[in-house]
Amino acid sequence: MEQKLKNGRQLRPVDLARGHGLSTQAVRNYEEAGILPAADRTPHGYRTYTPLHAQALRTFLALVPGHGHQTATSIMRAVNQGAVDEAFRLIDESHAQLLDDRRTLQAVENALRDLEPGTAAEPGSGGTFIGPLANRLGLRPATLRKWENAGLVRPRRDPRTGYRVYDEADVRDVRLVHQLRRGGYLLEQIAPLIAQVRAAGGLEPLEATLRGWHGRLSARGRAMLAGAAELEAYLRECE
Repeated sequence: MEQKLKNGRQLRPVDLARGHGLSTQAVRNYEEAGILPAADRTPHGYRTYTPLHAQALRTFLALVPGHGHQTATSIMRAVNQGAVDEAFRLIDESHAQLLDDRRTLQAVENALRDLEPGTAAEPGSGGTFIGPLANRLGLRPATLRKWENAGLVRPRRDPRTGYRVYDEADVRDVRLVHQLRRGGYLLEQIAPLIAQVRAAGGLEPLEATLRGWHGRLSARGRAMLAGAAELEAYLRECE
C-alpha cells in the first residue's frame, strides 16, 4: 500500500471533502480514526492525499448504510492495517446479524398468523383472570407472572380483590409471547417486539410496521452489496 500512496497524484483534504458533502475536518477525523490510510505531509505540514485515499473514503461511506458506522470503521481499520481476514470476519458477522433479523421478522409474522381469532377476552366483559387464561393456553400462572415481571404483559388489578385482570390487549400480548417462546425466543428478544405491537395499537396496524421492517432489511442487504463492491475495488487498489 505504501508504494500505491507514493505513486498517486496529490489531493488536498478539500478535494476529498467536496465530492462527498463533507467538511475537511471530517476527512482529517477519518484519517485519525484509521478509516483512511495515513497521509503524507508537505514541508509545511499540510496533508496530501491520493486517489487511494479517495477510494478508501468512498468505500467507508458505502459500507456505513449496510454495516453501521462502528462496524464500517472497524472494517476499514482492519484493511488499512493489512488484517484483511479480520475485515472479512466483521463483514460475515454483519451478514449473520441481518439473517438473524430476517428470522426474527419471520417468527413474528408466523406468531401473528398463528394467533387464532376469538380467544381474547370478550369486549366489555371486564377481562379474564390469570387462572382461566393460563389454563386456556396450557401455561402455569407462574409463567404469566414471570412475563409480567419482564414487562411483556401488563394486566390491571381489580380494585376490590387485587386480582390480575387481562383485557383484550393483554390476552393478545400473552398469546404473542407464548408463540414466540415456543419458537425459541428469549424474553429479552421478545420485549421489543411486544413494544412494537403496543406502539402500533394492535395487530392490524402492525402490518404497516412489518412492511417497513421488510423494507429496511432489504435496504440493508442491498447496501451491503454496494459496500462490498467498493471494498473489492479498494482491495484491488491496495494490492
